[in-house]
Amino acid sequence: MEFVIELTRPDDLTLELTQESIFVLLSAAEQRTELRIGEVAARAGVSIDAVRYYERLKLLPRAGRSAGGFRLFGPESVERVQFIRQAQELGLTLEEIKGLLATGGAEECRRVRDLLSKKIGELDSKMTAMKDFRRTLAQHLSACERELKTHGEAACCPVVAGSKSKPRQGRRRK
Repeated sequence: MEFVIELTRPDDLTLELTQESIFVLLSAAEQRTELRIGEVAARAGVSIDAVRYYERLKLLPRAGRSAGGFRLFGPESVERVQFIRQAQELGLTLEEIKGLLATGGAEECRRVRDLLSKKIGELDSKMTAMKDFRRTLAQHLSACERELKTHGEAACCPVVAGSKSKPRQGRRRK
């Protein structure tokens, strides 16, 4: 397919739209280093509003603007937004994340080290509590399975019966 547009004024241009020129245009678009906000959001797996919010909180560097007023971000913004999202999922606040993303010297590095150490301790505590709770749930599951195996349809759930205020008298329905 080939289109040729010819203009009749002296300073007119000729535009040929061929497969080769389309390929060149597409390649140039892929090689551009600036991303619009929607592209950053899609690649990072967040909403456009989240990217705007991170920019407003200065978690992302202020985006430049295109001639049409669109925000233009560098490709590193995608990784930064992904890091912010992952850090939030692990329990860090946006203020803590902001501290991690700040650049600075040895004093700031110590502050970041201390924050990371504190968060690791918090995660370890949560993991210990979750393991304990899992162990409790597994014990309840075993008790339910034993009750059902022993009494079938006449079973009395030991988890529910054990959680009531009255202690069991050792009687079971048969």
